Amino acid sequence: MRSEFKNEAFVNFKEEQSNVEYDAALKKAEAELGKEYPLIIGGERIMTDRKVASLNPANKKQTIGIVSQADTDLAEKAIQTAAATFETWKRTDPGERARYLFRAAAILRRRKHEFSALMTFEAGKTRIEADVETAEAIDFLEFYGREMQRLSQPQPLTVSEEEENELYYIPLGVGVVIPPWNFPLAIMAGMTSAALVTGNTVVLKPASTTPVIAAKFMALLEEVGLPPGVVNFLPGPGGQVGDYLVDHPLTRFISFTGSRDVGLRINERAAKTHPGQKWIKRVVAEMGGKDAIVVDKEADLDLAADTITLSAFGFSGQKCSACSRVIVHEDVYDIVLEKVVERASQLVMSNPADVSANLGPVIDEKAYAKILEYIEIGKQEGRLVLGGGTGDSNGFFIEPTIFADVDSRARISQEEIFGPVVAFTKAKSFDEALDFANNTDYGLTGAVISRNGANLEKARREFFVGNLYFNRKCTGALVGTHPFGGFNMSGTDSKAGGRDYLLLFTQAKLVSDRF
Repeated sequence: MRSEFKNEAFVNFKEEQSNVEYDAALKKAEAELGKEYPLIIGGERIMTDRKVASLNPANKKQTIGIVSQADTDLAEKAIQTAAATFETWKRTDPGERARYLFRAAAILRRRKHEFSALMTFEAGKTRIEADVETAEAIDFLEFYGREMQRLSQPQPLTVSEEEENELYYIPLGVGVVIPPWNFPLAIMAGMTSAALVTGNTVVLKPASTTPVIAAKFMALLEEVGLPPGVVNFLPGPGGQVGDYLVDHPLTRFISFTGSRDVGLRINERAAKTHPGQKWIKRVVAEMGGKDAIVVDKEADLDLAADTITLSAFGFSGQKCSACSRVIVHEDVYDIVLEKVVERASQLVMSNPADVSANLGPVIDEKAYAKILEYIEIGKQEGRLVLGGGTGDSNGFFIEPTIFADVDSRARISQEEIFGPVVAFTKAKSFDEALDFANNTDYGLTGAVISRNGANLEKARREFFVGNLYFNRKCTGALVGTHPFGGFNMSGTDSKAGGRDYLLLFTQAKLVSDRF
């Protein structure tokens, strides 16, 4: 067994040497931009006529990579390859499967800046945001490897004197992994590694806006010697290739992180059986949130302002856990609003490669247009007190934006914007604040800032979210410490990074032997 799990340390970018090393990694990554990336099916590299360019959201003229796109014939090939490989991979010793993850984590740790720098270019992540994500990817690999070792041990059962009973966990089969663009390394690596370490084979369909970082992770799996066909790399259009993979009778499970609309579509399609299908497909879905921070009248208001600013504008609000609603007791509402506006106005929006950058761009033109549309809606539903504008036209930059005096039922209080936009709502009491916080279709994360123990206990009982934080920000879940997943339209409450997660990719088999 490995040593006890501990989270990977973050790089301290207040130290000059860390920035020197990161700048060198950026130069190295930049020199490699523009390469072509093939599909990989059973170890075979396949270039296709249809290709898509991945662009730098901070510099639309800069191509990160040219990625071949699959069609349904290649999707069929990937599924059949994964199904054939499953017959041997499922019999591979769990300890061996775990060691592939440990080897990948070790290499990723040694080349941390290399992966982070690519995310700065492809996803628009500042060096701090990119480093935190790479650390999380390492954590997933280390944690899930240890979890597989734990699950492969004899499981406790009530002893029978007349029988020998054994319960163990076996893999499901072929899984389709569809990760998001906003955590193109950590969540993608976590979803993929969880599926393969439990003995399943994978068809990985990366996010269309961040496929190059997924291709780099695929190369890492090859480097550690993962057998061909265990993970098959299949970029392609969701409406064509994604639907085909979800519908396929050999698909045993779909692991998805992304928007509510796409997640519900996958869930609906997966519920339909097809000729030759022997199972009910399992869907593991994380579908976003409309997360609120509640500020009580008995609260550290500077702490509240700090947590709101970090939670709302980190990675330009493009996190499913980001704070997009702030619900404040009327007695301290004006003070908290003023403090947050002051802090947010000092944030530096620039190219995320810059050492001074606090905010980079949003991911692409579609997101850019959608967020600006919501800002116009916000001007009708609230009072614009900060931002609302754009930045360097070479990229998709949107200023940190704050609306005050927003009704809890307004569109910008209810609909997921996924950008640097936050709505402030005034509450007459703590009970009303909780009512407002619960008044959405989502239930992913939330936070309460309060010194009142009774109110915190009330929130513990009644604030209906999967991850609830007291007197800290509502983003930044740590693997092993904050198992992550939400309620309602936020998904299936998968609790990624927790002790329950790997069970989603297995089925328990009981063997009873009476002598």
